Amino acid sequence: MIYRYVYGDPINTDAVVQQINPEDNASMPYFKQTIKEDEVVFRYEMNEETIVYGLGEQMRGINKRGFSYVSYAADDPVHTENRHSLYGAHNFMIVSGEDSFGLFVDNPGKVTFDIGDTNINLIEVTTGKDSDIYIIKGDNLKDIVRQFRVLIGQSYAAPRWAFGYQQSRWGYKCEDDIREVVDGYHKNQIPLDAVYLDIDYMKDYKDFTVDSERFPDFEGFINEMKEEHVHLVPIIDAGVKIEKDYPVYEEGVEKGYFCKDEDGNDFVAAVWPGKVHFPDVLNSKSRAWFGEKYRCLIEQGIDGFWNDMNEPAIFYSEKRLNEAMEEIAQMKDTELDINSFFHVKDIIGDLSNSLSDYKAIYHDMDGKKVCHNDVHNLFGFNMTRAAGEAFDKIAPDNRILLFSRSSYIGMHRYGGIWTGDNSSWWSHLLLSIQQMPSLNMCGIIYTGSDIGGFGCDVTEDLLMRWIEFGMFTPLMRNHSAIGTREQEVYKFSRIEDFKNLIRIRYRLVPYLYSEFMKCVLDNDMYFKPLAFDFPEDEFSKTVEDQLMVGDSIMIAPVYTQNAKGRYVYLPEDMLMVKMKSPEEYTCEPVTKGHHYISVDLNELVIFVRKDHILPLACIDDNLESMDDVDFDNVEWLGYVENEASYAYYKDDGQTKEYTEKENWDIVRKTKDMFEGGYIVK
Repeated sequence: MIYRYVYGDPINTDAVVQQINPEDNASMPYFKQTIKEDEVVFRYEMNEETIVYGLGEQMRGINKRGFSYVSYAADDPVHTENRHSLYGAHNFMIVSGEDSFGLFVDNPGKVTFDIGDTNINLIEVTTGKDSDIYIIKGDNLKDIVRQFRVLIGQSYAAPRWAFGYQQSRWGYKCEDDIREVVDGYHKNQIPLDAVYLDIDYMKDYKDFTVDSERFPDFEGFINEMKEEHVHLVPIIDAGVKIEKDYPVYEEGVEKGYFCKDEDGNDFVAAVWPGKVHFPDVLNSKSRAWFGEKYRCLIEQGIDGFWNDMNEPAIFYSEKRLNEAMEEIAQMKDTELDINSFFHVKDIIGDLSNSLSDYKAIYHDMDGKKVCHNDVHNLFGFNMTRAAGEAFDKIAPDNRILLFSRSSYIGMHRYGGIWTGDNSSWWSHLLLSIQQMPSLNMCGIIYTGSDIGGFGCDVTEDLLMRWIEFGMFTPLMRNHSAIGTREQEVYKFSRIEDFKNLIRIRYRLVPYLYSEFMKCVLDNDMYFKPLAFDFPEDEFSKTVEDQLMVGDSIMIAPVYTQNAKGRYVYLPEDMLMVKMKSPEEYTCEPVTKGHHYISVDLNELVIFVRKDHILPLACIDDNLESMDDVDFDNVEWLGYVENEASYAYYKDDGQTKEYTEKENWDIVRKTKDMFEGGYIVK
């Protein structure tokens, strides 16, 4: 059951698609309420056994207890444990314990979730005075998630090619840079499905332009890459450069499609191209206008995009930069002591992503003037919504890859996300593992982190371990920043090991894609904490570094430097499968309980549930991309003591006809079919 409670006059965020009539606020269960002039505070007493799941893209572990989390989309690449906000705002959590329920706070401004931080046994949620609050009761944790997913609508389905291995780097500047990358993968027989174009493909960092010197025949180059079975995926940023005779700028100004300042002038900020305006994507006309701009790239053959810098990120605003320069000028020729020196540093440091700038931006929400600070978390959502809605008109029959950096509940209907500018740290590999189920709870199924880490210099062993986890994330993208070590896998010494691991991804993809599409269509989770599938197993509730992937397997990635293996908890008897290549594997039944498992650096380990099966692609040495994967003729990996069945989903991978009944095939296998082994046709 879902209960809705309305406070003040909430802004319609379009996060939910299911109409729920409001209840009397006094009847709200579980929480004590304090209504103040500008905010509402909800308090819930936890006991020692209470676990809190959710909040999507956030720091810390799967169990969010013990810290404060702030939903206020932040362009902050330093994801250390003291950070309270990341790029997205996902205000859904599940309390599991003596009481089990879901809470969704539908407020697009700042919301704070103090989950046992100030008081170790107290949840304190603070939101604005104008909020929609949803309480969800269910039979179990998975039922609560499913009800919430129905409330917010069906998740985005990516095209099937987007489940292949993808390579990106900020620093690919021209056609020859891309050709070098594609050749590097193909010469080493490593599959590759996409190469990304970061900001350097644009002319002077202007949205919807291509630098003709670096890409003299862009459409021809797109077709050249498609002949190599490689998709090009360009970046689109939120800021539109202020430049005379730049059509996007000129048209946006003429038609009033940009965000304003308090006086009604187009707000001026600065990002990559220098001074910019932001499209007012919270206005339906402006949103449709901006989305239509993607057409110029789609008509040249582009079929995938990533939206970036859409918190929105601000390097500085024109007004605050002038104020800062004046203040610093007054200190010229003065002696700076410890206080004044650090004050100068703060003046510069505080220019970026300043709260005062966000308070100075205004939106026209179809006739209603709204301060950006009150709807901050909606900007990234609506930028991606602009693209998704436009794609339905530009290419109505086809799925286009689309994902974003910033998001809010509801954006999952239009695209996925990647988890932003992480670093080449072992701790960020663990963070990625822990973020995945929380994102799935919020409907974000097509997701993944930058494999190997975006910032810093990756080491060969970290990249290999990250790939061993990343091969399970729907988005499998290796992405790094300019100035860091180049981390295309063929540039390391153990090329053959990287090749084998990436080929295993393609071996697994019939299962991974099938499970992904089930989650899209059935409002289920692709990644789950162990406790969701084993609710009666007390130790499963404490496991923070193992995940269920779909219905059939559990993974326990290695995420520590120099580790030769790791401790694993099995909540039931499982089949341990070790793979060093698609052809080289061992299978061993392992009993329920605690085990130390050796895991070589170049080895993938998965655990198959008893009386479960999963499809594997039959691949050969000619495999180059997803185009070479045969989804009709598969092998079956299983741990079958009696009988097992599997709902195998397969479609054309490209069109939107993915709800058809003929896409499903119920496969049944009995013990005798495996003839003492674990893989059969």
